[in-house]
Amino acid sequence: MSVNYSIDYKIHQIAQWHEDRNLIKGSDDKSQFAKLIQECGELSDSICKGKDIKDDIGDIIVVLINIAVRNDVTLTECLQVAYDDIKNRRGVMKDGVFIKEADYVDSKTYEEFPP
Repeated sequence: MSVNYSIDYKIHQIAQWHEDRNLIKGSDDKSQFAKLIQECGELSDSICKGKDIKDDIGDIIVVLINIAVRNDVTLTECLQVAYDDIKNRRGVMKDGVFIKEADYVDSKTYEEFPP
């Protein structure tokens, strides 16, 4: 038996799981956001301890699906909006963190930004 691992199918399964457990109408964005922060804390802990992070990332996505379904948006729409926001963004890496050009207030010159 073949198992369907497509992302759209998994999102559908997870959205249905939320519906079946009354986590859409029976919860709210504020509660789900608190759950998201909890899951992010678990990801942080796993990263710091060098543990496998797959379950933590998956749990974060599960909560994001809940919030997306509740707000009648898709993850694809959200990703497109985010990509449109960053696709032409320029900046620099400083101490392992990307600093977008608009926020870069150090005395660096414009030529330091990659095309």
